[in-house]
Amino acid sequence: MPFGIKKDENGKTIDFDKIYNGFIKPSIEDAGLEPIRADEEQMGGIIHKPMYERLMLCEYAVADLSSANANVFYELGIRHAIRPHSTISIFASDTKLPFDISFLRALPYDRELHDVESLKKQLTAKLLHAKNEKHTDSPLFQLVEGLKPSNIEHIKTDVFRERVAYNKTIKSRLKNVRDIKPLEDAKAELKSLEHSLGNLSDVEAGVIIDLFLSYRAVEAYSEMIELVFHMPKPLQQTVMVQEQLGFALNRAGQRKEAIEVLEELINKHGKNSETCGILGRVYKDYWSENSSNETLAKGYLKKAIQIYLDGFESDFRDAYPGINAVTLMDIAADKRKDEILPVVTYALKQKMKKGADYWDYATLLELAILENNKEKAKELIADVLVHVREPFEPKTTANNIRFIREHRESKGEECGWIKELEMMLNSTI
Repeated sequence: MPFGIKKDENGKTIDFDKIYNGFIKPSIEDAGLEPIRADEEQMGGIIHKPMYERLMLCEYAVADLSSANANVFYELGIRHAIRPHSTISIFASDTKLPFDISFLRALPYDRELHDVESLKKQLTAKLLHAKNEKHTDSPLFQLVEGLKPSNIEHIKTDVFRERVAYNKTIKSRLKNVRDIKPLEDAKAELKSLEHSLGNLSDVEAGVIIDLFLSYRAVEAYSEMIELVFHMPKPLQQTVMVQEQLGFALNRAGQRKEAIEVLEELINKHGKNSETCGILGRVYKDYWSENSSNETLAKGYLKKAIQIYLDGFESDFRDAYPGINAVTLMDIAADKRKDEILPVVTYALKQKMKKGADYWDYATLLELAILENNKEKAKELIADVLVHVREPFEPKTTANNIRFIREHRESKGEECGWIKELEMMLNSTI
């Protein structure tokens, strides 16, 4: 199934995480089975050896055909080609299914899950039926007379089960390592864990990405960069990995290399809020480093503003590049700030209705500071601090509000209250 919130062919949104957690997962558990959700979709839909093993060796599979997702159809095709039975299809009831699979006995569901208990019972019943009776559900085996299944039924699924258990163990270790202090000890432990994985071409993509982002969590940027070049090529070339490579290169001080990686991404895939947000940060760092050269600094500042603005305009739902553009506009006395600031505020509030993370609260804090609202900023700092997940987050926010403070102090304004907020953020590092 897809992940997160996606749009269908009619432009309607569907929250697949809600569908999984509220409908599919509990239905599987009610049937006495263990749900395993493949996470390759988050890495750009790549499929490699462990994913093929999943599709072939898992005893039962549920495929959500909503939004006519190409990756899902491809995976369903593999499953139907290898398994005559034990595959159950579901779809949002207002989805128009392609002709070739429109005759499947798929279970329709309401994307808002208004009658979720009834839906859960129906899906659980289908799973229980699949456990008790081997009804052929693959169109290939239904329609092609005399076709014999491979010996997949006789392959020991212990390999699959052991791999799943292994992945869970590794992910649990990674979670524990991220909490180790000091960071140098955490870095050493992660490096040891990476060596224990052996050849990464045989490791589940989700485990590799978890390791990759665990390095980021402990500020091991050189290790992030090195890991990218040991990843399987398809995973290495995904947008998310390349974006985070650009992030790591910049944090490691390799700014030219970071720009090359991020600009190549934009050339290949177009502008998006995440890529532009990271590239904007590179130019913001160049601006900060060249403050003694007024002309050069002005050029870098202008470049950073435009890239952040490009990112925000590519997706107004992502306030991160928007707040950065507005903050730098405030420093540059760019009159567009007054026009864009309320748009950023609105976008952020809409996003927070569906759940908030560190960056949302940090953005609210920066907006309060830009509005010179001391009371509101002092209230928000508590929300910011309790939502810190990784050390680089408060560092980034402290750095942003330092820019605002120094700019205002240069105009003779009293900014002691902003300095206090900086100190609180830095104290968490």
